[in-house]
Amino acid sequence: MLDEQAKKTILRKIPHGLYICGVKDGDEVNGFTASWVMQGSFQPPLVVNCVNRSSGSHAMIQSSQVFALSVLEAGQKELAQKFFKPQRRVGNKFEEVEFYLGETGCPIIKDALGYVECRVVGSVEQGDHTVFVGEVVAAGIHREGDPLLLESTGWQYGG
Repeated sequence: MLDEQAKKTILRKIPHGLYICGVKDGDEVNGFTASWVMQGSFQPPLVVNCVNRSSGSHAMIQSSQVFALSVLEAGQKELAQKFFKPQRRVGNKFEEVEFYLGETGCPIIKDALGYVECRVVGSVEQGDHTVFVGEVVAAGIHREGDPLLLESTGWQYGG
């Protein structure tokens, strides 16, 4: 029998970084705060990004088959918070955030520690998220610093 409270408690102890996932579909761009992200392979370099299937960004990744992950710095909790709400509710999330378009055409946060851009090479739809596997096609470092971790924010996602 599954102990729901034990499951929730233990799953929330898995450490997660916080990233802004930049997406595009044609000329339209969007971004969202992602936390279910990890490296999946050295050769080829792969990143795993789990995206809520009900989000508009999910549809954009499915259409374009690309995404970018901007790695946030430990002091950028407010920036992460700007990208939590759906675009359909808050409008252009990039309006007050400096960004540029990478090689894939996806938005990258200028003030992030750095980024990777990925081309989707596989996906698995299970439950309420899709696991997108992206091959890293571009990467860059903007500056040094420690990454923002979910546990440091006091927020919880998952469990």
